[in-house]
Amino acid sequence: MILNIKNLTKIYDTGTKALTDVSFDVTEGEFLVIIGLSGSGKSTLLRCINRLIDPTSGEIWFNGKDIAKAKGRQLRETRRQIGMVFQQFNLVKRSSVLTNVISGRLGYMNPMWSLTNYTPRSIRQDAMRALEKVGIPDKAYNRADELSGGQQQRVGIARALMQNPRIILADEPVASLDPVLAHSILGYLEKLNKEQGVTIICSLHYLDLVQRYATRVIGLRDGKIVYEGDNTSIRKMTDTQFKEVYGEEAQRMGSGLLGESA
Repeated sequence: MILNIKNLTKIYDTGTKALTDVSFDVTEGEFLVIIGLSGSGKSTLLRCINRLIDPTSGEIWFNGKDIAKAKGRQLRETRRQIGMVFQQFNLVKRSSVLTNVISGRLGYMNPMWSLTNYTPRSIRQDAMRALEKVGIPDKAYNRADELSGGQQQRVGIARALMQNPRIILADEPVASLDPVLAHSILGYLEKLNKEQGVTIICSLHYLDLVQRYATRVIGLRDGKIVYEGDNTSIRKMTDTQFKEVYGEEAQRMGSGLLGESA
C-alpha cells in the first residue's frame, strides 16, 4: 500500500464542507480514478493529498508518515515524490517548454541555481528525456503558449516526471480536450503506470474514459464516498449506482453522462 487516507475532512473558511470522513487505500501501481460531479470534492481530495490544500482533520499516510501533519522539510521531501498534473496546465506561458519541464526539478535543485539561471547539463538532459517520453522533444525551445492544448498537457506530464514521482495526481487532465486528445493524454499516463510503475490518481468525468483506463474507481458525491469498484465493476455499473454518484436527474448516453460537467 502506497497511500492510506483516514477520515479525511475539509471544511473551507466559508463553512462549505468539501470532504466528510473520506477513507480509502491506494495500492502501489494502481490507476485509481475519482468520479463525481462538479463540487463533489474531487479536486479538494487530490489537493489535500499533496497538501496544496490543508485538510481540516483526518490522516494521509504516505511512506509510513502522516503527511496531513507534515511541515517544513518533511513536507517538501514528500511533495517531491508526488507529481501533479492540472486541468488548466499551469505552465509559464512565456517561458520555453524546456524551462517549464525543468521547473519540475526545482525541489531538488540548489536555490542558488535559480537565482543565477544556471541549470546543470544533466538536468537539461533529463528534461529532454521527459519530453521524449510524451512525444514532443521537437517543441523543447518553443514558448509554451505556442503549443496546442494537448501539447501543453504533455508538457505538464513531463514536468511531473522530472520529480521522479511515485504518485502522479491528475486533476481533470483532459476536461478541456477533445475525445481524441483525451485518449492520447490518458494513454501517456497509462504508459507511465504500466511501464514505470507510477501510481496514478486521476479525476475524470466521462465513464467511457473511466472504463478504459481505471483499474479501480471511487465515486464522490457531496464530499462523501458513495461508490467503490474495480474495472470489472465499473463496466457493469447499474443505473442505481450511476444515480448515487451523479444524482437522480442524471441521464446516461452510452457510457457517458449527459448535461453536467465535473
